[in-house]
Amino acid sequence: MTTRFRTEKDSMGSIDVPEDALWRAQTERARRNFSLSKLRFPTRFIHSLAQIKAAAAAANGELDLLNTEQVTAIRTAADAIIAESSTEQFPLDIFQTGSGTSTNMNMNEVIAESIQRNNGPTVHPNDHVNCSQSSNDVIPTCIQVSCVLALTEQWLPAIVHLQKTIEDKARELENVVKTGRTHLMDAMPITMAQELRAWGTQLHHCQSNVNEVIERLRALPQGGTAVGSGINAPAAFRSLFCQQLSARVGQNFRPAENAFAGIAGQELSLQLAGALNSCGAVLMKISNDLRWMNSGPLAGLGEIELRALQPGSSIMPGKVNPVIPEAVAMVAAHIAGSYQTIAVAAQQGNFQLNVMLPVIAHHLLESIEISSEAMTSLADQAIADFQVKHQRLEHALARNPILVTALNSVIGYNQAAAIAKRAYQEQRPIIEVADEMTELSRSELEQLLDPEQLTHGGIPGTAD
Repeated sequence: MTTRFRTEKDSMGSIDVPEDALWRAQTERARRNFSLSKLRFPTRFIHSLAQIKAAAAAANGELDLLNTEQVTAIRTAADAIIAESSTEQFPLDIFQTGSGTSTNMNMNEVIAESIQRNNGPTVHPNDHVNCSQSSNDVIPTCIQVSCVLALTEQWLPAIVHLQKTIEDKARELENVVKTGRTHLMDAMPITMAQELRAWGTQLHHCQSNVNEVIERLRALPQGGTAVGSGINAPAAFRSLFCQQLSARVGQNFRPAENAFAGIAGQELSLQLAGALNSCGAVLMKISNDLRWMNSGPLAGLGEIELRALQPGSSIMPGKVNPVIPEAVAMVAAHIAGSYQTIAVAAQQGNFQLNVMLPVIAHHLLESIEISSEAMTSLADQAIADFQVKHQRLEHALARNPILVTALNSVIGYNQAAAIAKRAYQEQRPIIEVADEMTELSRSELEQLLDPEQLTHGGIPGTAD
């Protein structure tokens, strides 16, 4: 099939552009120049960029830099882009000019061409759609806006859902006592509710970190234009833009105190990447705990049984694997890699501009999306309905030599250690050996070594 072309012009001359494409010369040059990967800006970034253009047009209208017809036309074209799920008119590679200028111009050109094809007013990509703006403030602003929207609309609901699922399961398992483990070795008993609530608190820490970063991300460098000074933008543009954008997307954005910093640096992006990486570490911990607890069913710990979702082996019949925790663990590993990429990219703020903005945007938005999906999957497909193997837990508890720790304050560490070693060597319940090796009565031992009581802490046998 032969592609038909039209000729477009820019400051560098003429170039052929596919006839059906809404982009123009600058986008076409970038499309031909950058073919390093198949990675493209995600839909959320493109939609956020369109929101920025619409808000900027409205602010420029209030400042009499655009007439009413131009403002309406730009906003209508931007809204059409936001309403469209396809981003085929935005074909540029993530690996492009480090400022993201090509993608900013891609948006400017698509809006201008759409207006022209709909017989709208005269609108130039640079003079009108990009009025009071530079790629150097638009793209950093778009990173912040798209991340705030992704976090509030997707990530925060997912982590809240995961915490609620964990708490619901913890209430169900309030009185289920199991052997605790440190260094993967038997330790003092805990309840499964205590174990699960530790996960919930770790996730709450992650949520708090992200909420703090979100508030910092709401301060936008838009209006700083080329280097932060605001050249070619009225002083009032920054606040008017934030008002318009906030009204459009239902968020409270404000002008950054220092636009120079918002354009030159990406430390906020790095802080967010760090917060997401911390959450990834917690997801890895929860996933691995579930895998260990589910291990077996005969030769492992076998404390719980995850819901069977699919056959686990192409050669071993009947094998079922903990596939959701494994998938979530891989997401956590991927997020750690993205964090490292963003850490390097955030260092590239050479003088007045960071020049790795597109790759920062890609990795942040991807990390938000996959961690959100991972948390939802972990909640619904692993934690909500796992079954506890009570007999296995009770058997392990009865033979746990570490229970003798409860006798330390009564018989001393050395005698307690001797009891533990003998119980382990003879594979006998600790209470039987302690009954033989101490002068404590059976009833006293039952009270001191009661696993459920030991989950409450304090000094066994006292009112403490």
